[in-house]
Amino acid sequence: MTARTKGFTQSMQGRLRRLNLATSLPPVVFASVVLLYIDTRTWWHVVVLLPGVVAALVALERWTARDLSRFVLPCVIVAGAVWPVGVLVTDTPNAFWGIGAVGSLALHEVRRRRGLAVAGLFSYVAVVGAARLLVERDDIGDVLGAYVLVPTFFTVGLTVLTLVGERFYDLIRELEQTRDREAELAVVRERVRFASDLHDIQGHTLHVVKLKIALTQRLLLRDAERAEKELRETYALVSDTIAQTKELAYAQRRLNLTAEIENAKNLFEAADIRVRVTREAEVDARASELLGQVLRETTTNILRHAQATQVQIILAESGITIVNDGVTTTTPPELRGLATLRQRVAGDGGELTVDQTDERFLTAAVFRPARAGVAPTTAGEDDR
Repeated sequence: MTARTKGFTQSMQGRLRRLNLATSLPPVVFASVVLLYIDTRTWWHVVVLLPGVVAALVALERWTARDLSRFVLPCVIVAGAVWPVGVLVTDTPNAFWGIGAVGSLALHEVRRRRGLAVAGLFSYVAVVGAARLLVERDDIGDVLGAYVLVPTFFTVGLTVLTLVGERFYDLIRELEQTRDREAELAVVRERVRFASDLHDIQGHTLHVVKLKIALTQRLLLRDAERAEKELRETYALVSDTIAQTKELAYAQRRLNLTAEIENAKNLFEAADIRVRVTREAEVDARASELLGQVLRETTTNILRHAQATQVQIILAESGITIVNDGVTTTTPPELRGLATLRQRVAGDGGELTVDQTDERFLTAAVFRPARAGVAPTTAGEDDR
């Protein structure tokens, strides 16, 4: 997790804690004060009942801070001791409040056999409340109602509310974790995109430079003027690559399809490959950059993997198609650059396909008409 996303998650958890405190703590405090007021008939009743209320408030505050595990045991012990004292000594049926609140919160810390723990909490409240029959047998119905049914019912209600709140908190945390993962995935995707663009620039240029140097070596003795021209073009190509690398670093790089077509024609001519460009329609400017990348990567692949004698480039309203001969293998080579471009084309609503038939290899990038289509222009051909 990056520092930024970690800080964002911590900030969100802090806001959730404040929200829980603002929504949960006031009702709990109010209920505690009311119950103390109802049950207290002398000052020492307060001394007996107050520890249970304090244990409930401490447990709630630590639960909102996701730090209940360190305090759950002492809070359960204190609140659990207040309930039998209230039943047998002070005659206060609302003394269950502490163990009901703390017990329902403590269930969050139970990872295994939670159902057994829930049953144990309800049984404890009911059995301790029924112990009132040991000291008061005049009205069994009232005793069971005040000390068993009501405390157990409210403990069940508190437990349900606490589990719902816990689930809500977990859902929020899962959403935040999902957001963190999405942020990290976006960073990974951006790194892959950058690496792909860098490969397009550097890999293409290195192969072209290699080709031009080989051509220059052949021309040095029989055509010095042409050799000098090739060296100047090589120098200009390297300078342009440096500029493109800087633009890529500052996210300013843009490919021009027309320029890429001219560049591809020049490269094929230098390699003694006949090239024909057929323009059936103008391509939308929004698709121009990505189609330029497809053409550049395909040009590099033809120069590297094929012994082509002719290449045909077809521009249509919906995309571009490149066909070449000179395929020397029966199985298509592993073209990682095109595999990466296929994902990017698909992300823009298009489809990149490659197909090998006999000695011909076809590469086509096609977009939906709404994505790449504009009004068509007069068709034309350029043979070289």
